[in-house]
Amino acid sequence: MSQDKPVAIITGGGTGIGAACSRILSRDGFRVGINYIDPVEEQSRQVLSELEDGFLLKADLSNPDEIETMIAEIREKARRVDVLVNGAGISINKDINSMTLDDFDLQRAIVRGSWYLTKRILRLFMLRKNSGRIINISSVVGHTGNSGQIPYTMEKAALDAFTKSLCKELAGRNILVNSVAPGFIDTPMTQNLPDEVKSRILGSIPLGRLGSPEEIADLVSFLACRASYISGTVIHVNGGLYGG
Repeated sequence: MSQDKPVAIITGGGTGIGAACSRILSRDGFRVGINYIDPVEEQSRQVLSELEDGFLLKADLSNPDEIETMIAEIREKARRVDVLVNGAGISINKDINSMTLDDFDLQRAIVRGSWYLTKRILRLFMLRKNSGRIINISSVVGHTGNSGQIPYTMEKAALDAFTKSLCKELAGRNILVNSVAPGFIDTPMTQNLPDEVKSRILGSIPLGRLGSPEEIADLVSFLACRASYISGTVIHVNGGLYGG
């Protein structure tokens, strides 16, 4: 395995949108590091088997110690990071009266983990060579809001604010930072919705269908490989549901 090959790290890279990103960036010529947690290990290993040259990185982003272990693994297995896709996320669906402090803190810990992982990767890899791409996967609901998902929508809005602020901090460093904000995408999260909820969602989308993970991954690929004058931007991919 060539140490000269560019490396992409994808959190939540074994399922849904993250898995689609893992596949397309591997096809683009990257060594892909797939971050995952225990419940999705089998799916993550399956995705890994489809890649030409990848590796697994087990870590729960809510735990800083596990992030440090993952960083050490990246240094051992790859020695570089050219692209970081912050795609990991959870959604705890409860209204404000049902949501507990523990629920809220668990949701908040994921965006904190994305911030901390980005901080460490910047310092150890990207800033040393003044080059890199950071792509945050946020969501349309961070802009529109969504009933029963207050902490989730707060987390996604925070990722977009993170994108804009970090872009300014990295001015002149040739490290581009962008957000991709998907609408309703055909993933296990939406497949498990009740039929009446799905019908209501479809009725609100001008294109009349859910998006595919691959359609999000196509944009991630463009930002990782070809975009050279886009930074600090939130790009919406939602079939016309919201224009930003």
